[in-house]
Amino acid sequence: MRRVIFSLYIDIPKENLVSHFKSKNKFEKNYEWLFQKKFSYAKKLGIDFRFFSYDEKYENYLKDFKQKFPQVPEYNIVNFYKLFLLYELSKEYDEILYLDFDVIPVTNINFFEEWNLNKGVVIFCPTERIDKKVNELDTLKLTYTPRSPIAKFWTTKCLLMENNIKAEPQVFNTGIIGINRKYLNQLNYFENFSDILNNISNLMNDDFYPNSIRKLFSHNNEAIWAYKTIINKVEWQEIGPSWHHFMDKWDYIPKDTNLIHCINKNFEYVKEWETR
Repeated sequence: MRRVIFSLYIDIPKENLVSHFKSKNKFEKNYEWLFQKKFSYAKKLGIDFRFFSYDEKYENYLKDFKQKFPQVPEYNIVNFYKLFLLYELSKEYDEILYLDFDVIPVTNINFFEEWNLNKGVVIFCPTERIDKKVNELDTLKLTYTPRSPIAKFWTTKCLLMENNIKAEPQVFNTGIIGINRKYLNQLNYFENFSDILNNISNLMNDDFYPNSIRKLFSHNNEAIWAYKTIINKVEWQEIGPSWHHFMDKWDYIPKDTNLIHCINKNFEYVKEWETR
């Protein structure tokens, strides 16, 4: 059984960023620490660690992607690239744990021993937390970004509707993914990939949908992940808060936490918490 932990950090040039400027600065400041936390965790477990950055491999992927889909921002392309790398690594490894660069291991417990990946993909699915009422998007005057969970929900929902699939959409967060080769192949993420991206582009310009919904559509890797999970009937397991602590709107870390997904990029808080 060959296993690997992998992560990546693609330092997108500022001129190609439409947001996330503050995050870029915090990543640069904490780069070495974030790298070492993941490298050290893999080393403790005796598991291979692979790390990917802005190199020739990525540049070729970016160039090819942009030629085919010039409408997709580079930030979105990076998130497709990490899934492309999942498939590349599956040629060599049986089981994979992917960690976003802002995920910090704070445990010695072996993820692969805690989770049986033969039972399904291990992933965070916060669907129940999402307000799904379309009329409230306008009446409450709420503002959502195309990366928000509600945006992912509606992109997935409309992809299903456009393809006459009667199923309730899920919302997944791919910041942490535990998966084996079997389920990665079953997911078949990049099958008909061009058609799906073009379908989303059409949704973005389709007057059939109210503006409150249409402005949420984007070429979102997680919306497509949910769509593929549903149509290909991929088994999955809810990872739970101890293995995916989602630190976003407040700074708090429970004692039983193993992996911190530091969405708010308050890395200094995590460092201080570890020394308590």
